[in-house]
Amino acid sequence: MFANSRTVSSRQTGPHADLAGVVRRHLEHPFQKPLLDYNRAAAEAALAAWRQWNPAAPLILDSGCGVGWSTVQLARQWPDAFVLGVDQSSDRLGRGKDALGEFPANMALIRADLVDFWRLLGEAGVRLRRHYLLYPNPWPKIGHLQRRWHGHPVFPALLALGGVLECRSNWAIYVQELAQALELATGRQAGPQPWEPEGRYLTPFERKYKESGQTLWRLELDLGEGA
Repeated sequence: MFANSRTVSSRQTGPHADLAGVVRRHLEHPFQKPLLDYNRAAAEAALAAWRQWNPAAPLILDSGCGVGWSTVQLARQWPDAFVLGVDQSSDRLGRGKDALGEFPANMALIRADLVDFWRLLGEAGVRLRRHYLLYPNPWPKIGHLQRRWHGHPVFPALLALGGVLECRSNWAIYVQELAQALELATGRQAGPQPWEPEGRYLTPFERKYKESGQTLWRLELDLGEGA
């Protein structure tokens, strides 16, 4: 059932020609979209869960966690840290829990829109140990650049959270563009590399793409204390 995923199809054959201009514009002009109340409540709940477990623990963010497989595994991998899994879909967050086993105590799953959630964490002065973007929607159409995280106006808020940023994708162009955007914003280079999960899949998508014979890509860059 897993080995049936099509490769990403796009007329775009390399990093977008407008990428640099879009990133520079977003770096120069702060994102002013109003914050929604439900996202404020979600951020408050997330921070409360972290502080209740251990306010001195490093924080790891699993952005777009889907059903939460990755959040559970990351919490087990980093037992000294608190892991927040965030997804905007209550349906996804409610699925697949029987297969995950007992949840580690050092994690929480939160429903929120990342466009607001990242900014709210920044307002609270949060700095991450690690930040995972695992198989984000590639938005592969040429006109979709500003829907990709590195082309979105919220990209500076992502940078401000700091920590080691890790992105995985089944579309090489996505991580190539992200690497270029990170270098423009930080001056630091990150070289995307083919990625082999070695039998341990962090997400259902990772398993599906790999068992469908697709090449997976991984990028990692230490953002330090953020911008």
